[in-house]
Amino acid sequence: MYGAILGDMIGAPYEFDRSPKTKVFPLFSAVSEFTDDSVMTVAVAEALLDSAGKADDEIRAALVSSMRKWGKRYPDAGYGGCFYGWLRAKNPEPYGSYGNGSAMRVSSVGWLYGTPDETRRMARLTAEVTHNHPEGIKGAEATAGAIFLARTGHGKNEIKDYIVSEFGYDLSRSCDEIRPAYRHVESSQKTVPEAITAFIEGIDFEDVIRTAVSLGGDCDTLTCIAGSIAEAFYGIPDEMVSECNNRLPKDMLAVIDRFTEQKL
Repeated sequence: MYGAILGDMIGAPYEFDRSPKTKVFPLFSAVSEFTDDSVMTVAVAEALLDSAGKADDEIRAALVSSMRKWGKRYPDAGYGGCFYGWLRAKNPEPYGSYGNGSAMRVSSVGWLYGTPDETRRMARLTAEVTHNHPEGIKGAEATAGAIFLARTGHGKNEIKDYIVSEFGYDLSRSCDEIRPAYRHVESSQKTVPEAITAFIEGIDFEDVIRTAVSLGGDCDTLTCIAGSIAEAFYGIPDEMVSECNNRLPKDMLAVIDRFTEQKL
């Protein structure tokens, strides 16, 4: 989860087309703060830990409960309009979203389950409580699947081939080809492929983060997704983990610590 949260923090200052469009920028600043991406990443992880071994309906209920609890605890984290309404609805229902929110919060799934099929099934559950559009579900499954493969020793070509064959994403463009015209967009189908491409081109964790930020677009979420995969492939330098911890509240750190003890 640290990879996702660091990606969120580092990308946040450059959201809404404020990217420098270069990999040369300060990695951290006074405004490198967590947003809704990190809050919901923690919420999903907590729900999955709490509902481990339970039936799908119970897992969905735990996800809804945890996401609403954390959303109300951090109401100003930058939620999208539809999701903000879902957080406050009397009877929250999925709202057909194909936004990238399902992919930004799914990173824990890639670490908690032992097979690609189970990883995809659980990613679907985390998505469909809100993002039940096929593209929203696909974005979550692809991200979690890439994390699973990365952490289980698969190479980048294998990960790329899996994503293309299973999900049909176009990963043929390079970052240099994406960067010039890429602008802020919040759909899964125009965020997840770009994030995976940034991961594929990066040479270490920090370089993946810098590459993702350089693309622009919905920069905190794109970098959150890229960082979540990069952590599984490269690990994260200790100093970056320490920097992340210094910028997180104790309640979020408690969930991360619990997750770290339980992940495979």
